[in-house]
Amino acid sequence: MRRAPLLTSAVTITVCGALLASAAACAPRAAGCAATIDLSRYDKTFDEPFDRLDVSARGPGTRWTAHTPWNGDFGDAPFVDPRPGFPFTVDGGLLTIHMRRNGEGKWEGGLLSSSDPAGRGFLQRTGYFEMRARLPEGNGVWPAFWLGSIGTKGKPSPEIDVLEYYGRDPGGYMVTTHLWTDGKSVSQGPQRVAVPSGSLSRAMHRYGVSVEADVINIFLDGRSVACFPSSPAYLQPKMLLLNLTAGGGWPIDGMPDDRAMQVDYVRAFTKSK
Repeated sequence: MRRAPLLTSAVTITVCGALLASAAACAPRAAGCAATIDLSRYDKTFDEPFDRLDVSARGPGTRWTAHTPWNGDFGDAPFVDPRPGFPFTVDGGLLTIHMRRNGEGKWEGGLLSSSDPAGRGFLQRTGYFEMRARLPEGNGVWPAFWLGSIGTKGKPSPEIDVLEYYGRDPGGYMVTTHLWTDGKSVSQGPQRVAVPSGSLSRAMHRYGVSVEADVINIFLDGRSVACFPSSPAYLQPKMLLLNLTAGGGWPIDGMPDDRAMQVDYVRAFTKSK
């Protein structure tokens, strides 16, 4: 999702989903993966309840910025600088990320990153990371929650896609891990997580991931749905990212106007000592 050609990424997902009743063979489940997450064993390190939103285009000095720090924005609804009422609104402790057409008929979307281009902001190496959100419906929508690292040229940089939802498939979503080196990815997955059709758009759900030295364990509503082997490269400092755009390699013709992703909170934790 970060730098790969989007159509190529989408074709890979289609092949895995079409050939397998479960996509687990695309990314074998690692040993030692807990079935549930017990947050009583963790200390909270980041808590965004969206009572207000502290955001700027690229920082510095705000809790969130509205573009990826590496200038790697993506999708068919480009991420725009925040302005009053768009692409972010906050009301009653809920963040809404809007996606709609501008005056020229072109789609625009929104992204939040917890780090600015200089690496100022919230980054964390290991622990548990979670977003509670309700996803938009409709062919073409592409919301996501993920962890990323600014990285160093010539060295692997981690990306963990906790949630990639393609509106054309309301009965599932994709999870993947990547190690990027100079624009090329070595990936685990994509793996499709099956859910009751339309359920992710009808109600709030919790999307989480535990990143430790041995495993990367991905959770839906506190239950493990995918688990991958970890490695030292995945333990680099990682920022939180959430976004709403369109496409991801799939057509957006006929996508309903004014799509919205609602977010209750974003949190991070580390294991208690």
